Amino acid sequence: MDKILITGVGGFIGSHVARRFLAEGCSVVGVDDLSGGKRENIPDGVQFIQGDLKDPATIKRLPTDCRQILHLAGQSSGEISFDDPVADLEMNVISTLRLIDYGIRHGAERIIYASSMSVYGSVPDAPISESHNAKPLSCYGVGKLSSEGYLRVYQNRLPFVAMRMFNVYGPGQDLRNLRQGMVSIYLAQALVSGRIEVKGSLERFRDFIYIDDVVEAWYRASTRSEPINNVINIGTGIRTSVSELLRSIHDLLPNSTSFICGSTMGDQSGIYSNTDTMRNLLGYEATTRLDRGLQVFLAAARAQI
Repeated sequence: MDKILITGVGGFIGSHVARRFLAEGCSVVGVDDLSGGKRENIPDGVQFIQGDLKDPATIKRLPTDCRQILHLAGQSSGEISFDDPVADLEMNVISTLRLIDYGIRHGAERIIYASSMSVYGSVPDAPISESHNAKPLSCYGVGKLSSEGYLRVYQNRLPFVAMRMFNVYGPGQDLRNLRQGMVSIYLAQALVSGRIEVKGSLERFRDFIYIDDVVEAWYRASTRSEPINNVINIGTGIRTSVSELLRSIHDLLPNSTSFICGSTMGDQSGIYSNTDTMRNLLGYEATTRLDRGLQVFLAAARAQI
């Protein structure tokens, strides 16, 4: 069986990705420091190593025969990145450098990196392609773009795929974390108090992609040759405003209300993806409509809260 290293395996996306690779018959080694991820998220069958990837001692504990590295660990909130930019740098950039070195030393075939739409910063109201000039607005975005730069530097020794994920949502997202994930924040507030606190304008817009579509993209990035040494937007290409998202949530939870209160430092006013590269290199387009994804997420969230 192919042995795959998945970092952030206790997190929302990492745990879903691990389940897919296990189902495909791979041997999965998972790493997480459990600072944000949860042990109960880790699928049965994963060889789990608890540790901090910025620490060389953790790297030494990793197996030497992992064919691929799927790097999903790290701090994942633009807002939180301003609390301690140095910690954000260590969690999102230093850990990546450690893994690049690990992959080169042990002959890994490729590293797939969880990047973010946050690298783009302020953009026009139009589908944004990977060639758009990246000017991040948050420390988190700066770290993601820096990690992409290091991956490019070493691409001849360790091929890479950088997955610029847009707004991922779905069952398994941490509903207790009210500083990361617009859909999960709004849904959690609507379920707990019936009042959704909106930080910023209702005219802001995003590209919301369901977790199953993201998992499929990650699997294809691992198993196809076309994505090698490329940056790929992982989104739907659909522009959804905050007001439209709230309307969908209110339709599902008619007793909920929403109100505007302040703003979030480093927040993008609006962004959605051009998905041509995703379609051309991964041979895939997202298939889950937002209304359907929200229904499934809500059913799972009710059981969690």
